[in-house]
Amino acid sequence: MATIKEHIIQTSLDLFLTLGFKSVTMDEIATKLGMSKKTLYNHFKNKNQLVDVSSLQLCTHICNGVDQIVDGENENAIEELYTVKKFVMEHLKGDDTSPVYQLQKYYPDTHKKITDMQYAHMENCIKKNVTRGIEKGLYRDNIDADFVARMYFIGIQGIKNLNIFPAQKYPVNELYDQYLDYHIRGIVTPQGRKILNKITNSNHD
Repeated sequence: MATIKEHIIQTSLDLFLTLGFKSVTMDEIATKLGMSKKTLYNHFKNKNQLVDVSSLQLCTHICNGVDQIVDGENENAIEELYTVKKFVMEHLKGDDTSPVYQLQKYYPDTHKKITDMQYAHMENCIKKNVTRGIEKGLYRDNIDADFVARMYFIGIQGIKNLNIFPAQKYPVNELYDQYLDYHIRGIVTPQGRKILNKITNSNHD
């Protein structure tokens, strides 16, 4: 059974991801929880602390889930990337970029912690993915896994930029699919391209 603190974190996260980190107030969180603001402040001294703890917990949870997918090796390397994307999107409520933008703008210290954690974790996962893809003949054997991992991370961060990819023109879920297609086509062999085409065609059905 979840503790009061865990309940506060989960409820706050739901609100933050739905309405935005800056937009949600401690009053709204307390009301949603059905508790007094005083009780809320007994567990978290201020909103900054609540944003920090809840964001890092979510990031850790997602990283652990991605590890299980990557280490499971139940799929080929190409399918694996789409499974990871689906898992992440589900836990970020579709990854509306507005909450991410607010986190970066109003809580830069927390945003930096998460970005650093994501980079360290993603670098390792993509290197594993590239290695498996090469071994199975799905990725070209002349690519540099470290370079590919860094470029993948830069791309993921880049498509979250609302100035470059406004949400009304680039729906988030479609944008991630487009990015994955773009990323994978640059490293696949003809054999890998067949699998990628099958996936992208089924996504458009």
